[in-house]
Amino acid sequence: MMIERIKLPKIEDRRGNLSVLEKDILPFEFKRVYYLYDVPSGASRGGHAHREQSEFLIALSGSFDVLIHNGTKKQTYTLNKPDEGLLIPNGYWRELDNFSSGGICLVLASEIFIEADYIRDFAEFLHFKK
Repeated sequence: MMIERIKLPKIEDRRGNLSVLEKDILPFEFKRVYYLYDVPSGASRGGHAHREQSEFLIALSGSFDVLIHNGTKKQTYTLNKPDEGLLIPNGYWRELDNFSSGGICLVLASEIFIEADYIRDFAEFLHFKK
C-alpha cells in the first residue's frame, strides 16, 4: 500500500450530500473508528507511526494538514473535503496540525488500539525504517 488520496462516492441531493464508506472502498477492513475535534489553535496531533496498523483520515468538517514522513522525505497533504480521504499505510510517520476552527478528523483504523504498535519517538521510527 502507498499513501494515496481516495475519493469517496458522493450522492448529491438538494437536501444535502451523502458519502458512503463500504467494504470495497478501502484496502483494509476497519476495526476501529475515532475522531479528533476541538483541537486548539496551534496544537498538533499524531506524532507517531504504526508498525502494522493502516489508517484512513477524512476531514469531516473544516481542514487540517497531514505531514507524512517515509523515513527519507516528508510531504504535506491538506484535507478539507468530506468526500475525500488520505490512506496512510503502516510504516509512515504522521503529524496532524493547522486545524481550522471547527475542524474534525475522522479516522478509520485497520486494527484495535494496541500500544505496542505505536512508534512515538522519531529516532526510533528512523531506526525502524532501516
